[in-house]
Amino acid sequence: MNQKFFGLSLLIFLTFTACHHRQSSGIARPKLVVGIVVDQMRWDYLYRYYDRYGEGGFKRLLKKGFSCDNAMINYLPSFTAVGHSTIFTGSVPAFSGISGNDWIEQATNQRMYCTEDSTVKAVGGDDPNLKEGKMSPRNLLVSTVGAL
Repeated sequence: MNQKFFGLSLLIFLTFTACHHRQSSGIARPKLVVGIVVDQMRWDYLYRYYDRYGEGGFKRLLKKGFSCDNAMINYLPSFTAVGHSTIFTGSVPAFSGISGNDWIEQATNQRMYCTEDSTVKAVGGDDPNLKEGKMSPRNLLVSTVGAL
């Protein structure tokens, strides 16, 4: 993920979490928060292709949401997992525990995928050797919008 579409991701995230900021005024918290991240879409495409969007999509987000133009990424590397965890936690890799899409675990010297978790069971998978589907947010060390 890079700076150009970080603004779009942030715009969409803030749009769907706007109700949280209004809770002090007596409006109830939302029952569902949806985050949408469009990889490889630069933030300026929201304006460049504005006339091509439908009223219920990006136009609605731009009219009724919050836009954070020219947002800067204050960390490297800008891999997908790092960007997504930053968007949904507000934390940088040094604190979130997500430093890349994968990394080498110091304790085991083994490569680990960012959502890999051998302690969980894959949905519909009874084979204990099945690695696919054994994923969870266990490696994320900070709270997210899902834990508001």
